[in-house]
Amino acid sequence: MGLKPIGDRIIVRREAAEEKTAGGILLPDTAKNKPQRGEVVAVGPGKIKPDGTRTTMQLKAGDKVLFAAWAGDEFQDRKRVDEILVMHETDVLCVIE
Repeated sequence: MGLKPIGDRIIVRREAAEEKTAGGILLPDTAKNKPQRGEVVAVGPGKIKPDGTRTTMQLKAGDKVLFAAWAGDEFQDRKRVDEILVMHETDVLCVIE
């Protein structure tokens, strides 16, 4: 991908939006909700504390995560049609097992 996060930032690839409802109705793009789930693609080295040491990151590449609706900044990956987010590790609510 060519992106390397810095500090306590992570890169997440958002899951695809649902194409149809449980009742089978096809949804237009304007009616689709953006999923709040995704997979961690890359992880930064950790935030630098005031004493000069780094915090250890709790997440790793490959983790499936649930994040807040307003979390991160969206970017479009040119090579793929996926949407990626760059966010702080603290924007992640939990890891999905």
